[in-house]
Amino acid sequence: MMSTQPELQSRDRVKMLVGGRWETSRSARLGPVYNPSNGGVIAAVPFCTTDEVDRAVQAAAAALPAWAETPVVERARVMFRFRDKIAANTEELASLVTREHGKTLAEARASVQRGIEVVEFACGVPSLIMGQSLANLARQVDCQTIRHPVGVCAGITPFNFPVMVPLWMFPIAITCGNTFVLKPSEKVPLSAVRLGELLMESGLPEGVFNIVHGDRQAVDALLAHPLVRAVSFVGSTPVARQIYETGTRNGKRVQAAGGAKNHLIVMPDADLDQAVGALQLSAFGCAGERCMAGSVAMPVGGVADALVERLHQRASQLKVGPTDGGAEVDMGPVITREHLERVAGYIDIGRREGAEVVLDGRSAMPDRGGGFLIGPSVLDRVEPAMRVWREEIFGPVLSVVRVDDLEQALAIGRDCPYGNGASIFTRSGWAARQFQQYFNAGMIGINIGVPAPMAWFPFTGWNGSFFGDLHIQGTEAIHFYTQQKMTMTRWFESPRDSHHDPVWKTGKG
Repeated sequence: MMSTQPELQSRDRVKMLVGGRWETSRSARLGPVYNPSNGGVIAAVPFCTTDEVDRAVQAAAAALPAWAETPVVERARVMFRFRDKIAANTEELASLVTREHGKTLAEARASVQRGIEVVEFACGVPSLIMGQSLANLARQVDCQTIRHPVGVCAGITPFNFPVMVPLWMFPIAITCGNTFVLKPSEKVPLSAVRLGELLMESGLPEGVFNIVHGDRQAVDALLAHPLVRAVSFVGSTPVARQIYETGTRNGKRVQAAGGAKNHLIVMPDADLDQAVGALQLSAFGCAGERCMAGSVAMPVGGVADALVERLHQRASQLKVGPTDGGAEVDMGPVITREHLERVAGYIDIGRREGAEVVLDGRSAMPDRGGGFLIGPSVLDRVEPAMRVWREEIFGPVLSVVRVDDLEQALAIGRDCPYGNGASIFTRSGWAARQFQQYFNAGMIGINIGVPAPMAWFPFTGWNGSFFGDLHIQGTEAIHFYTQQKMTMTRWFESPRDSHHDPVWKTGKG
């Protein structure tokens, strides 16, 4: 669903932040920002030019020396103030997320809270950034390490978490002494702008944080810019791979989180009501638009029929509708009309390949004020050769792959090209341990539907779900945004030191 240029010209343009000043881009290229609940255009986002991206990077580079020399405790105090600003404006931020993304208000609030937790983690950087030391490493030789900022960092963030994912990146990077350029998704730029306003209100010096908007042209400009030293990315696997390959080829350190196909194994001894509730929230929460969504259910043995029946019953009762009008709904729209049609198309793809459509979410698609609405879908008897198993749908479509035993489930997982998260539902400690030890994924849940880590632990995707050596969040993020320097020291006694014996020789206080 595309808007015409005349329509966009009449809309408010989203501002960019360069060197502490909010500016209107002069780019002739514009994109629509939709309200997914009604399909209306609410703003025009500029696709910044290469020159505008360069100005933002130059501003970050100019601010870097003074900010890197600012005592880390003072940098942390900015984050303390920023944390309080976000907390005081949580409802406004959640409403922004709902308006431009379509999450329910409850989902939006939860995503803002998860972002706050990362800011709280960043407030502890003074303790986390400390180096190491060892006296007398060799005779009269001391050794120490200290951590320095990397330099100008860039963050390229997706549409599905407009507040949370940017907050995974820049609070940690900035508190470590770096400066930052954020390129939020052109589909959801308004939340990022509000975060920038709150950060500037928290006393951050000009140029330390900058925002540019755009599409691949802006991304390529950041990846090629010689002053950008580190790039953080969250998005689809093909783009994550391209970001990683291009960024590293240009000499940058890169962490690039990609897509997922998360498997949820249900053992015969599982608490079925608990498992079904967790599967429903995992598969259909946030309309399935999250990399930690459980998109494949794997019932083991005779539990399959009962699981599918209960999934159909629970999912068919979910209330789907617009999220911005104050109505209580369980699931909101997807991000755009194009994405809606793509998700809906997978239902027919699954049927053609032999899957049984137990619940067809397209019944929620008839015109409801123009919103991008689709209900939950359940496809049973999916086989690993089918596209609905192999490809990331990124919508509220749950594929059910029936397996005979845990070993078959583990084998199917080994063939998955992704490796973000997976969960098992069981009462058996042995089964849980086998799953934890051998399933092919970086984040494991046991009787938990969405095993997404909190701020103190890294977001550890494997395989095609992550490219890089240091993950997002946790202490790995500290290591990503800093570089170590090691110093070895030996001091020799000089003539002026020899006229008296040191205390350690005489034993006198």
